[in-house]
Amino acid sequence: MRKTMTAAFALAATFGATGMTVSKMAVAAQADLRDAKSARMGTAAITLQGGSMRLVVSANGLPPGPHGLHIHATGKCDGPDFKTAGPHWNPGMKMHGRDNPMGAHKGDLPNLMVGADGRGSLSADLPGGLADLLDADGASIVVHAAADDYKTDPSGNSGARIACGVFERR
Repeated sequence: MRKTMTAAFALAATFGATGMTVSKMAVAAQADLRDAKSARMGTAAITLQGGSMRLVVSANGLPPGPHGLHIHATGKCDGPDFKTAGPHWNPGMKMHGRDNPMGAHKGDLPNLMVGADGRGSLSADLPGGLADLLDADGASIVVHAAADDYKTDPSGNSGARIACGVFERR
């Protein structure tokens, strides 16, 4: 209980600066986003409310513009390219992207919009349950160098993986 409350307070402080709050929701999992040199680039939290999952991301130190953001199937983030995170979370074996008639992966998310100050935030509902996401090999979240085009399989033509975080249960 204390660990969950501490995580909730830390996240409330982190996301409060962006106007987003998770203080009224139970934090189920959290990931620290890091670049290839292990510099901290932000936080991603999965909260539970009424049986559904919500992802809240607060990033900093990223290049301005839109960035593809995806949940990946494996809970590993070995640099420098973060390929150990594996493919997108896709238990239904769909194609990539909300605009793809054969899509979308469960790990497909809207682009993370980053301002001139290097900060960006995003909040999105996630399909499925926490047990499905955080299976035996875990899950991670990856920020890509370019925008996701929401249709090109397998990753939306979103370029290199520039930040990654492994989700840990709280």
